[in-house]
Amino acid sequence: MRNVPVVAKGKDYVFGQNLEDVAKFVGLQGTGHKPLSPPELIQRWTTILRTAQRVIRQMPDDKITGNVIDNRERTIRFLSFHVFRIGEAFLECARDGQDYGVQLANVPPDDGAYMTGGQIAQYGESTIEHLQQWWASLADKSCTAKVTTYYGVQPMSQLLERSTWHSTQHVRQLTAVLERFGITPNGPLKPEDLAGLPLPERLWE
Repeated sequence: MRNVPVVAKGKDYVFGQNLEDVAKFVGLQGTGHKPLSPPELIQRWTTILRTAQRVIRQMPDDKITGNVIDNRERTIRFLSFHVFRIGEAFLECARDGQDYGVQLANVPPDDGAYMTGGQIAQYGESTIEHLQQWWASLADKSCTAKVTTYYGVQPMSQLLERSTWHSTQHVRQLTAVLERFGITPNGPLKPEDLAGLPLPERLWE
């Protein structure tokens, strides 16, 4: 086991990234969650990433190398970059056939690159373009093809949903950071942007 969360019973365990797998592991008949369809997810993800661009552009350049929260060594710069890197990691798996390893979405920005909110938002523009190009050329928009991840072989639709809400949760966090700096977010997330995504209730879970 190289990543959390994990649910274990004795020597048996299951990764917590797929809640349906967890439900089956503990003897439940599913979670009751009805995922959004892949077309809905790609549209929602685009909206989320556009929101991320607006929020990240507002980040003060003199704050961007500070930590997101006091009790974790993760900078605002890294988390802002990570929001979009999640998209590139998804494409490397879904489009290019690479295994979705535990660190694939955690590749950091190059040293000295993406040092301002504007630069990171521009990187986000390329991510959005790549996602849209992939979706436009995708023959099977039901995303039933299987992909290999560190938490097992999954339908591509599951990784698409996970990637969408993963970006969304971090945009929620970055919005809270911006508000902590006394800056009113420009076009923050709306309730309808979050509806239907299996997000944690709290910001820092």
